[in-house]
Amino acid sequence: MCMSPEYMFLTMVILGHLNPKRLIDVYLESLIEELQNLWHVGVLTRDSAKDNTFTMRPTLMWTVDDLPAYGIAFGWSSDSVMGCLVYMVYICVFYLQNGRKACYFDCHKQFLPPVHPYCRNKKAFTKNQVKRKIAHSRLREKDRDWVKEFSPAVEVPLSLPNGYGIEHKWTKKSILWELKYWLTHLIDTSLMSWST
Repeated sequence: MCMSPEYMFLTMVILGHLNPKRLIDVYLESLIEELQNLWHVGVLTRDSAKDNTFTMRPTLMWTVDDLPAYGIAFGWSSDSVMGCLVYMVYICVFYLQNGRKACYFDCHKQFLPPVHPYCRNKKAFTKNQVKRKIAHSRLREKDRDWVKEFSPAVEVPLSLPNGYGIEHKWTKKSILWELKYWLTHLIDTSLMSWST
């Protein structure tokens, strides 16, 4: 059953120094073209419950990635400070003494409400310190403005955009942003027309 066509997945593993990293968009171009065609033209589909046909417009709803793959696919560098795209500089981060690597461990209290019991518990956390810093979510509009200015990753040479590491950690304009409905893994419902 797992080898039947409906259960097959497209996988691509490129090991070692030949890994395309930020240039993965070159391999995804044909997939994005097909997704755009499916969105604009659609596919004639039969609804067996109502016994009629309709035009279905398939979409890419989300992807599942670990942090390094997230950075490669979406163009946000997830290493060091500002590794979190949502909270960026507002998240609590510290450097490890040996190795000078950014660490987010023991910073989860900033997301709790002020009356939560963990906010007063000094014994359960690093160095008996309670550091409270409210994390604020960033505006998505600003991300779209930054990304619009970048060149696609299929163009070479690929250089880091202005403000990298200071204002943002965008490394490229991901090819996924070419999908009309794609905005940080959500469907923009204003682009959809509902029929009843």
